Amino acid sequence: MEPPSTELPDSASGTDDTLTLMFLCCHPTLSPPSQLALTLRAVGGLTTAEIASAFLVPEATMGQRISRAKQAIQKAGGRFEQPAAEERKARLGVVLHVLYLVFNEGYAASSGASLQREDLTTEAIRLARLLVSAVPKEPEATGLLALMLLTDSRRAARSMADGTPVPLAEQDRSLWNQTRIREGIALLTSVLGRGRPGSYQLQAAIAAVHAEAPSDEATDWPQILALYTVLEAVAPSPVVTLNRAVALARVEGPAAGLTLLEGLDSALGRGHRLDAVRGHLLELSGSLAAARAAYLAAAKKTGSLQERRYLMGKVAALDSRETW
Repeated sequence: MEPPSTELPDSASGTDDTLTLMFLCCHPTLSPPSQLALTLRAVGGLTTAEIASAFLVPEATMGQRISRAKQAIQKAGGRFEQPAAEERKARLGVVLHVLYLVFNEGYAASSGASLQREDLTTEAIRLARLLVSAVPKEPEATGLLALMLLTDSRRAARSMADGTPVPLAEQDRSLWNQTRIREGIALLTSVLGRGRPGSYQLQAAIAAVHAEAPSDEATDWPQILALYTVLEAVAPSPVVTLNRAVALARVEGPAAGLTLLEGLDSALGRGHRLDAVRGHLLELSGSLAAARAAYLAAAKKTGSLQERRYLMGKVAALDSRETW
């Protein structure tokens, strides 16, 4: 009998063997970044450009990384089968991260005409459900599914009829999917208390605070800030700091948030979100000329046509004000 093929397809997001393929792509021969990149390509169906955007690296660099990862697995004799229990546990963190990135790309597409890609968010949620069924005693797997459901609950309210984004503070919360919210909160409640919560449980807890608030004004921002502070200690990253800056601004004012943004340019300067947040906080602080410049910088960096439309709308709104 011939051994199982180690040839990796470009995409396998529609097969029943997707979880097996995910664990194969998370082969210990590869570095964690290569594991993530290969799984996003082979399982998530993301393009090389989309993956490069998620990693904040040039597309050519990511293409080489994915190619080398495929060759390394084939050379190591990777087999298309579920790894042993201990090895699967060791690879679980990467699998969770991949599902998280696939969902994020679907929820806020890095490029193209659409703000959201429902095909990716739906697939990420489907795979997260499969994973929770496969590893029901892993709190972070359940936490990730809860996070996806709570975040996806806002989908219908996130854009206007023409696709223009609607910020969280301005969304019509009556459009939020209450079935998703109830399931997400129930899943989160079922795992909280099983030891120290991990990154996905903490992010789900933040999403739950938003989901339970009847309005933006009624949101418990001090609790959200506290959760982001814990998250930054558990899983520090520039993106977490960026989000904590937004929460800090809601609690202590925009100047405090702007101070926290200092030093993030080296890590996040290639993308548009840092400039967009900076523009928002500068506008709130009354520094309208600086806010306009930040919004323009963000508009130039984003690959999303809808995000660009929204940001240029902010510029136009500032141009209509004559106070600066």
